[in-house]
This record gives sequence, C-alpha cells and structure tokens, in this order.
Amino acid sequence: MSTTIAWIPPLVALVLGYLLGSIPFGVILTRLAGAGDLRQIGSGNIGATNVLRTGRKGLAAATLLLDLAKGLVAVLLIGHLLPGMAPVAAGAAFVGHCYPLWLRFRGGKGVATMMGVVSGLFWPLGLVFAILWLGLLAVARISSLAGITAAVGTPVAAAVLGRFDLVPLLMALAGIVLWKHRANIARLVDGTEPRVGGDKTTDAVGG
Repeated sequence: MSTTIAWIPPLVALVLGYLLGSIPFGVILTRLAGAGDLRQIGSGNIGATNVLRTGRKGLAAATLLLDLAKGLVAVLLIGHLLPGMAPVAAGAAFVGHCYPLWLRFRGGKGVATMMGVVSGLFWPLGLVFAILWLGLLAVARISSLAGITAAVGTPVAAAVLGRFDLVPLLMALAGIVLWKHRANIARLVDGTEPRVGGDKTTDAVGG
C-alpha cells in the first residue's frame, strides 16, 4: 500500500467520527421542543446538564442518551467499515462533541460521549466508566465530580485490564474532560459546586 493510500482510512475515520460526534442533539431537541436556543440558556453548553436548565428532564435524559449513543455508533460503525480505525473514530467523535465546528467550537463537556466511545472500544471499560460515574453520582450527588472521576479512572482501568494500547487515547480524552470542567473543579475546591437535587440544577447530568 502506498503512503498516499495508507492515509485514506484514518482520514476518513477522522472526518466521519468528527461529523457524527458533532451532532448537537441538545440544541436540536430543545429547538424541536420549543424550549429556545440552548446556547442562550445557562452556560450555553450543548450537553444534557444545560438542557436540564430548561426544566425539561425528559429532554435532558434524551440528550444524555443520544450523546452517549453517537460516540458508541461512531466507534462501532467506523470500526466495522474501516478495520483498525475505531480508536481514531473514538477520538474524533469525542472532539466533535466537545468542539463542534457548526457551533463555533462551543460544545459539551464530553462525559456522556466519552462513555459511548469507551464502551465501543472495549465494553468492560464502558462498564467501569458507568460504575464510577453513576456510583459516585448516587453517593456524592455531585455530577461533575462523578464525571471527572469516571474519565480519569478509565485509563487506569484500561491499564489494569491489560489494554495498554488504549491508555494514551483515554488519557487524552480525560485531559479534555478536565479542561472542560475547569470551572466545576474551581467550585469543587471552593466547596460551592451544587449537588443533584439541590436548589440549583446546574450540574445534574453529564454534558
């Protein structure tokens, strides 16, 4: 295979993964439901957390599931069409969600989509992600803390499970999750991060 041809599969995986990941389900659903432009509500984030600020719990849940599903579908579909390109599709889909071109790169925080791509790459890791995320959410009732813990814990779990090939990618994704949650981290340090079920619904689900 020539060098030029060898670049085609990863390039296609990169583009298709990004396009799938960048579908702004939160924006689409809130508009269809007549809840307004999500980018003009709350933080302007396109994830399920900000959808919850509209007061539509059903829309927030649907956004969460669709953001997870698009990451999963991107990995499974592109991995099937282009064998060996699943990790490329995973990274591209995640970046597409966090930094969608169509919305001037103002996307979600990546937790739900990370769970989707992780599940597509190696389902036991998806299970670990879910246990860390949902388990800590149930105990601490602070979604940002739960999402960050799941994202950071996943590359560690990959190493423990012997999937060292996935560790660099998962570390990169976790790094982006941390960056996107930097305001939440500051509030966690200050002790002012809201809890799920509290007076504020600013951080009830993953973005």
